Amino acid sequence: MREVVTMWRYTKMVVLAALTAAVYAAILIPLKGFPLIPGFTEFRPANVVPIVFGLLFGPAGAWGSALGNLIGDFFGTLSLGSLFGFVGNFFYGFVGYKIWGHMGWLSSGKGVDIRSGRQFLEYALVVFLSSAICAAIIAWGLELLGLLPFAILGSIITLNNFFTALVLGPLLLWLLYPRVYRWDLLWTDIMDEKDVSTHLSPGFGALFMWSGGLGGLIAGLALSTGLYGAVPFTFGAGTVGGAVVLGVLPFLALFFLGCLLM
Repeated sequence: MREVVTMWRYTKMVVLAALTAAVYAAILIPLKGFPLIPGFTEFRPANVVPIVFGLLFGPAGAWGSALGNLIGDFFGTLSLGSLFGFVGNFFYGFVGYKIWGHMGWLSSGKGVDIRSGRQFLEYALVVFLSSAICAAIIAWGLELLGLLPFAILGSIITLNNFFTALVLGPLLLWLLYPRVYRWDLLWTDIMDEKDVSTHLSPGFGALFMWSGGLGGLIAGLALSTGLYGAVPFTFGAGTVGGAVVLGVLPFLALFFLGCLLM
């Protein structure tokens, strides 16, 4: 993850991070009047921005997503939970550029302009994992703070992020990628290799990222709803607080370990 620190040495990367934050916030703020959970989250077509800008601008897209979400929170949803929103949105933009091209036979190459069925499948998987870990981090944080049960926020964030980015992202990438590539604004064209982290074990890294991201979301939902031990049609009175926090934490740690290995 060296590049998330060293990118600040590059003027272009700093500008791209600011651009990402500005675009993300500019789309988020006008829709604050359409809440899904008042005070916490809302209808967010802007969720396509972290995915697309993360794939194009790498760590600049990740930092811009985190900052843009924080700016948006100042317009009606700012709370202690915004700290976890910052982290969750950072990794929402981070996962795509980090794992793209490292999913074995599913990998479709370096280009992210989504011009083939195989590229779309890889993109859909990236969006799903990004949505899952973003939801797991934020829902875990708000459960830790005692603000909202994991199951409520975890499910809404996952679905909100996934379907928005899945529908809007391919068109946006198809439009932007050729221009960004032609203008040498892809993050890999801007940053020197010495400032980018070495892939210590991309195979295990991808495995741990998937296991931690999906495992954290599933464990949180199962514990929070009581689904793990429910009689059919009777779940809904699950555990809250400490059990959910402790149950999800190992999966988040596994995900972060995977990030370090990539």
